[in-house]
Amino acid sequence: MPFGVAVIGAGIVGGGVVKTLLEKRDRLGAASGADIRLTHVCEINEANLREFDLKGVTVTKDAASLNSAPDVRVVCELIGGIEPAKTFILNALNAGKNVVTANKMLLAHHGPELTEAAVKNGVELRFEAAVAGGIPIIKALREGLAANRIEFIYGILNGTCNYILSRMTYEGLDFETALEQAQERGFAETPPDLDVLGHDTAHKCQIIASLCYSTKVDIDAIPVEGITSITHADVEYARQLGYLIKLLAIVRDAGGEMECRVHPALVPETHLLASVRNEFNAIYVQGDIADATLYYGRGAGRMPTASAVTADILDIARRGNSPAPAPFMYSASRKIRDIGLLEGAYYLRLTTRDLPGVFGKVGTILGNHGVSIASCFQKDPHGQDSVHMIIMTHRSRESAVRAALKEIDAMEFIAEPSHLLRVIEG
Repeated sequence: MPFGVAVIGAGIVGGGVVKTLLEKRDRLGAASGADIRLTHVCEINEANLREFDLKGVTVTKDAASLNSAPDVRVVCELIGGIEPAKTFILNALNAGKNVVTANKMLLAHHGPELTEAAVKNGVELRFEAAVAGGIPIIKALREGLAANRIEFIYGILNGTCNYILSRMTYEGLDFETALEQAQERGFAETPPDLDVLGHDTAHKCQIIASLCYSTKVDIDAIPVEGITSITHADVEYARQLGYLIKLLAIVRDAGGEMECRVHPALVPETHLLASVRNEFNAIYVQGDIADATLYYGRGAGRMPTASAVTADILDIARRGNSPAPAPFMYSASRKIRDIGLLEGAYYLRLTTRDLPGVFGKVGTILGNHGVSIASCFQKDPHGQDSVHMIIMTHRSRESAVRAALKEIDAMEFIAEPSHLLRVIEG
């Protein structure tokens, strides 16, 4: 009997999966030992189906009908969002169907509920495509690095933000111009808030943290900062100091707790992540056995994401009629560590009036809070009456740095609110 696959949603990603299943049937069969066939497509927009020859494939607008089809072994949910995707997935799992999804937002908000449904019904829930598109990071964490204690992960997980920061770095563009270019080239949505405010990266960060430490992670507890406050001046100052600015998802073992955060950071130009440009993604993983490993590729797009979805289908097909393997389980309970306890080096950009004695006052305030200056220089931005004071700190506690900046920003010589960026270690 054919190993039937049903696809819900034939848009960008779903269309890529339909295309792959139709065109790569022989290859998929050779790789899996199963006769993998696209048997059903559920799509309400008929225009999305015009490019495909769907002879022999059942086309429907009723997702519920897939669950009663005896030849459907896997249901692929590829419409995104919370509802009706959540209902479609739960109904499929409860009907005894294996499910593959690329829905990072849904997993970040309702992962435990979906996992419990899969366990209860003895089927699989797979989601390789939910993080970093065609990069097999989920498989690497669940299988290839399973014996490792993951010490930390740095992830460039949003192609839109990395493209914008790359254009700001290498073409000298300001944020708004780089964003417009990203939208013109199809790398950014309109509006782009989910990407540039960091929330898309946070969804992926949550999934990675859950996998690394087998714990439920409250998406709303993850500190998130986007890239909208990054200026061309910041990019230039960082390069003068030997760094590039990247939006990172950071997951780190903190004993009984964990760090789980999303924000722009200064990455040393010698670090492997510094060379990741444009819309590409990369994940740098430090394990206690394997040491450092890097995963790089296209983190989004029709065919890279379809590749990840298809890989999950293949894994399920290889199992055949054997019982579903032990799923990912939430076996631990870790909280996200208060970011105020974070310790590291910091980049500070102060915009001050060009007056004598300012540096001395700033240094005194920082010192009073236990923050030591590693280096400092001044720049005249565009010949104005104010100057940029760029300070790199020694290792300091974030709560102390923020307390010092609050006091500094209240001083009469401050022309604009101060700006803080963290510097990564390792």
